[in-house]
Amino acid sequence: MKQAVTHRGGLELQLTSVEARHRELEERLRELGRRPFLTPREQVEVAEIKKHKLRAKDELMALRRGL
Repeated sequence: MKQAVTHRGGLELQLTSVEARHRELEERLRELGRRPFLTPREQVEVAEIKKHKLRAKDELMALRRGL
């Protein structure tokens, strides 16, 4: 029983961490979106952030199923 509680606690900790990462990525996208134009490097950054956000979203879904 204790192992199940420990496992759940670990999942909740991971969930909190991934949610925080997702929020940080979203904030960076908003910051970049407020600019009148983006440099080529910033355009690449936006594309990478979107990929990371999707990956984080998938991870969040998997973690929530595991709770």
